[in-house]
Amino acid sequence: MTGVRLTVHRSTHEIGGNCIEISAADGHRVILDVGRPLDAPEDARELLPKSLDLTAPVDGVLISHPHMDHYGLLEEAPSNWPVFSGAATQRLIQLSSAMFGKTLTNAFASWKSGAAFQIGPFVVTPFLIDHSAFDAHMLLIEVCGRRIMYSGDFRMHGRKFVLVHRLMAKPPKQLDVLLMEGTNLGSDKPCITEDDLEGEFAELFRSTVGRVFVAWSAQNIDRTVTLYRACLKTGRTLVVDLYTAEVMEALADFGKLPRPGWKNLKVVVTSAFARMYRRTGRESFVERMVPYGISASKLAETRSKWVVMVRPSLIRDYARKGIVPTAEDAWCWSMWRGYFKNENGAFVYKWFTDAGSRAVHLHTSGHASPADLRAFARAMNPKRLVPIHGVAWDEDTEGFGSIARLNDGEPMAL
Repeated sequence: MTGVRLTVHRSTHEIGGNCIEISAADGHRVILDVGRPLDAPEDARELLPKSLDLTAPVDGVLISHPHMDHYGLLEEAPSNWPVFSGAATQRLIQLSSAMFGKTLTNAFASWKSGAAFQIGPFVVTPFLIDHSAFDAHMLLIEVCGRRIMYSGDFRMHGRKFVLVHRLMAKPPKQLDVLLMEGTNLGSDKPCITEDDLEGEFAELFRSTVGRVFVAWSAQNIDRTVTLYRACLKTGRTLVVDLYTAEVMEALADFGKLPRPGWKNLKVVVTSAFARMYRRTGRESFVERMVPYGISASKLAETRSKWVVMVRPSLIRDYARKGIVPTAEDAWCWSMWRGYFKNENGAFVYKWFTDAGSRAVHLHTSGHASPADLRAFARAMNPKRLVPIHGVAWDEDTEGFGSIARLNDGEPMAL
């Protein structure tokens, strides 16, 4: 008996909300992600799984990437639980917490891709991979002679696809368990490359007489890069909000990424966002963005060269400054179509359709296609594959090898 036990506290039958525990002898344990469920109401609290013991010590909480469905319950975790992540992930988590006036008091330590480190009896090796989140990692955890690979969230059609292919070409040997996401199983979400998407955006920009409004996630850095490159190709200027500008600036140390001060890039300073920054004690950032700024009034006056970020809070400020969409404008939803079902999506949709603006959906999934999931599982060749982060695992198991199906909170001895 090795004494190693794996428990998926949440995500065996849903997408997001990941919370996984690996425990070893003498009470040692690590937690892989503490995600907020995607369907949790905004004001919901005490969402950590009831099967997760909050009273016993933890050697470390390992955060695979900075999406809320993977780290969003850190504020509910004991403050004495140490947190480990990539350096950029730490920066983005702390930035997002500051946006909501929160301060995480857990001690953070950062890792480097490919460099193994030890936490108690656990040896952890992170691997930087391709995902819509910046600084996403897979994790190899070795303890008591057992080898467990955690996929986190990944894809093979983004701007860092080569990282996943390299890992598949030289996979960790003799994996006992592969904990693997299956977000896109049973779906037909688009999985074109970001390069192809860039070309489609460039065509949209060329074929639109007026402005192009785009809704996308500020932390989808690949998408920001795609939009910026398409702007450079077509002579347009990308206009982002304060939060997106702050994300860009926060990641300036981690690669050659667009940021405030670059050509063909402007920051719109709207009253609602400016108030929020002042309320959270960060008015200095607003002042620093003024030299790179553009007024909403300017976006209302000249209509031919802008690619403008849009979201409900921005629309309200835009409208007060005279920005009214027209039939010459186009608007693009560059996120999952499912978000249209919520109140915010419906608000954005109505603003543009009432004006007769051309609607376009240009997007590619942040997760691997079903074919790529199967190819990855074959390359890893684990003794057992434990499905997580998906809703179609029971209907779509062909080609994945030996599957060990668990329920939330059900321990598995290794």
